Formats: sequence, C-alpha cells, structure tokens
Amino acid sequence: MVNITHVNLLTLAASIPYANELYAIATASTEEISFLSYNDTFVNDILGPNVSSQLVNSESYQAFHEAGIYNIATGKLYATSNWNGSFSDPINVTAIDIHGNNSIQSLHYEHLAEANGGTAWYPVGSPANSSEGQQIVFCDEGDLTNPAQLVLVDPATNKSRVLINNFLGRNFSSINDVRQHPVTGDLWFTDVPYGYWQYFRPAPVIKNQAYRFEPNTGVVQAVADDAVAPNGIEFSPDFKHVYITDTAVHTFPNKDNLTMPSTIYRYDITPDGKRLQNKQLFAYSDIGLPDGIHCDTMGNVYAGCGDGVHVWNPAGELLGVFAVSGGNANFAFVPGGMYIFNEYKLFKVTLQAEGREVKRDFGLY
Repeated sequence: MVNITHVNLLTLAASIPYANELYAIATASTEEISFLSYNDTFVNDILGPNVSSQLVNSESYQAFHEAGIYNIATGKLYATSNWNGSFSDPINVTAIDIHGNNSIQSLHYEHLAEANGGTAWYPVGSPANSSEGQQIVFCDEGDLTNPAQLVLVDPATNKSRVLINNFLGRNFSSINDVRQHPVTGDLWFTDVPYGYWQYFRPAPVIKNQAYRFEPNTGVVQAVADDAVAPNGIEFSPDFKHVYITDTAVHTFPNKDNLTMPSTIYRYDITPDGKRLQNKQLFAYSDIGLPDGIHCDTMGNVYAGCGDGVHVWNPAGELLGVFAVSGGNANFAFVPGGMYIFNEYKLFKVTLQAEGREVKRDFGLY
C-alpha cells in the first residue's frame, strides 16, 4: 500500500493550518515516500494503478546527491555524492546496480575531480534508437587546482577525456548540469559558482550562464545569462523548449534569502536549434529549490525540491509531489519508474509515466 493524500486546493488557498498539515505529511518520514496529489492527473496518468515505493539503500554519507545516468553496457545507474568539505575525500561517483540488489560502488575516474550533474552521451549523429557507443558526460565542478569542465566517461572501460574546460580561454566557475540534444548532439550546460560557495573553487571570473557546446566542432556559445544561479537544465520532449532552474534562494551556505529565485524558467529554442528566446517563468517552488529537472514523455516537468520531487504539467500547474523528509537534490527515470536521491537514502518508485530520455537510454524504441 502507498500513502496518497488528495489535496483540496480550495481549502489550501484559504487555510494556512491546512498547508501546515500537508507539510507535516510530506516531511513525516525519511524511510518512505508519500504522495500528495494536487490534480487527478497525478494519480491516473503519472502514478498509475501499480504505483509502489521502497527504500532500497541507505548510507552513512551523502552518496545520492546529483546526476543519475543509466549505462546500458554496465547495467548501472550513476549518481554523484555531495561535497563533504575534504580534498582528501573528494566527490565520488556512486554506481548503483539497479538490475541486481541495488548495491552500490564508489568510483573515481581520471580527469574527473569533483563530479556533479551528468547526462547520457551518444556519438553525434547516432540513430535515436541506438544505444551503441553510449557513454556519460559528467559536469566536473573543479577544485582549487583543476578547472571546471565537461568530462566524457566510458564506465565500461573506465576511460575518460575532457571535452571542454574553458570558454574561449576564460575559466568556467563550477559547471553544474548538462543535457545532450538527441538530434544535433550538442551539449547544453549550466555554470554557477556552487563550488566557490562551498569553498572548494576560486572566486568566479565569468558571469553565471548557460551554454551550448558542439562536441564535434568545438563551437561554444553563451545562450542565457539572466538567471542568478542557473542550475538544472532539461529539454521538453518535442525539443522546442529548454527549462533552466534558478536556485538563487540558496547561494552561500547558511545565507538563504527566501526572496530570491527558486524558480524554473522556460525558453523557446530558435528554429536553427542554436539559441534561446522568449523566456517565461514556468514554475516557482514553494519549498526548497528546484535542483535536478527532467520531463516525462507527456511533457510534464519534474524537479527535486525541499520536500521531494514536484511535478508540473506543461502549463506550469502543480500536479503532485513525491514527498520524503529532507527532500531530494536529484532523481532519475528508469523503465517502469524512477530512483529518488535523498542524499543518504535511495528510493525506487514504480510509475506509469515514462521519462523523456528513458526509451533512448535503455534502447526500448
């Protein structure tokens, strides 16, 4: 049995005590997922009739923080740990055996100093239904010695190489998240100084921006500079839009400013596939900040927030919440469901909804 709470929006609109009750439900347990439904679509089309959840792993350190990329060759899901304040024990990659018993392995790769976000990578021009050559691009936040960069990793062979580590000679601040466009092969990524704010990167020397990079040509362009703290990035399933989260509500540790953005913005991609235009405020997170972001095949938008994964429809209306005390920074769709990263804990949820990237990532076309 799962715990599904159906939210009465009219009651919520005029009752702060009712809002507090919902918050108490959402944060009641770190051992299980609760589901808050703000719209029947959440139950009928997203959760589906066979929804279930389970705690599949728990660690003494923050092993389940960012990324979340499946690799077909190894059969594992790759997350990244959180910075723990020690250069002698840097951020590691957490490999999760999702086909076995969800056991984990901590890994480090050459050229990858402090991993954060990531995306499945395919050779540019490869067929959309082909998993041949699939690897992983990790965002490397860098440290006081190593630059921030995008690093291509083949987890099947442990080989890695740097794709880009500067903007025409200027250092990036702390590259955060990345997505590969499945048609052009371009890598779209965000750069924000969280490494500096967490005291393991030098002071920034470049504006906080989002970029588009062509791996085959080396062309790199700044495509958006209007977010205070550009963080998560994702394509809509029709590839007409890019979603970028602005998490300026949290910058320096213990320096939260609740009047700053905790916001998802939607941009139109220009017809040539190279630029962004027509910025719109898509959604605002009522708690925490919208960090990791993914779309499902129906165009709904999911983001990791302060009390779990929030889901909005393409119009920006909140549909529901996968709630867990402590929230989550990121999550990953897999066939039949998703894994939710609760820093120290890892949850698996079975769902009817499918992630935008799932069919290609898992070769299920």
